Amino acid sequence: MADIMVWPRSVLTPLTCQPNLVSFTRSGGRSLGGIEVAVRTDLGFWSIEYSDIPVSSVDQRRSWLAIRNTLSGRSGLIAVPAWSQDVAPYASGKYEGNIEVPHSDLTPFSDGTMYAQGAISIRSVGVTPVGQTTIRLRVVRGSRNLSGVRFSYAHALYETGRIIEDDGDIVTLAISPTTRATIPDHADLEFDEPTCLCHLSSDDQMGAGVDPVPFERRAASFIEANDYWNKLALGLV
Repeated sequence: MADIMVWPRSVLTPLTCQPNLVSFTRSGGRSLGGIEVAVRTDLGFWSIEYSDIPVSSVDQRRSWLAIRNTLSGRSGLIAVPAWSQDVAPYASGKYEGNIEVPHSDLTPFSDGTMYAQGAISIRSVGVTPVGQTTIRLRVVRGSRNLSGVRFSYAHALYETGRIIEDDGDIVTLAISPTTRATIPDHADLEFDEPTCLCHLSSDDQMGAGVDPVPFERRAASFIEANDYWNKLALGLV
């Protein structure tokens, strides 16, 4: 298993997060009328840009340096949040925070606290193999309008497209990019706080020094770690 760190979302929270799906296209050649046809392939990757990350406290500065040291440039793997609450399928149609639930026997932890659980609960229906562009979902808790939302499974990030079929219980949707790893039947998918497995986009990301400004803002850029998914499919990790 590869060593994957997770971006500390509560410590280093960007004011702007831009998860962009970059599609590979190939040219279909020019027609007699001079029109070039671009055909989208089934490949593609995520580019995620963080900007205006407040860095002021000692904890924030140390976390930044610890991440930089651990990743060592583009070689490291990190699961970065793709903040998507603006399009998440909340049942109410607006942002909902985590809910607290007890154990299965309705008792809390010994200190009286409950489990923290996401506001959205959506599960896969059937096995979705590697390389698929559609998925079947069942909504347990949340909105049934699942077109144009993002979710992740095992840090593989996906974006839904058109609804192909809605039979009242199971929704079949187009997704991009193609599935990175097999999604098993009845898998709990992450719609509240989806993440994407990435590398830094360049070795010089996350530069830092002594800044006399007490409330500085930084930026970081990431590219999806498609090399990891390829090795996983080949059984190399």
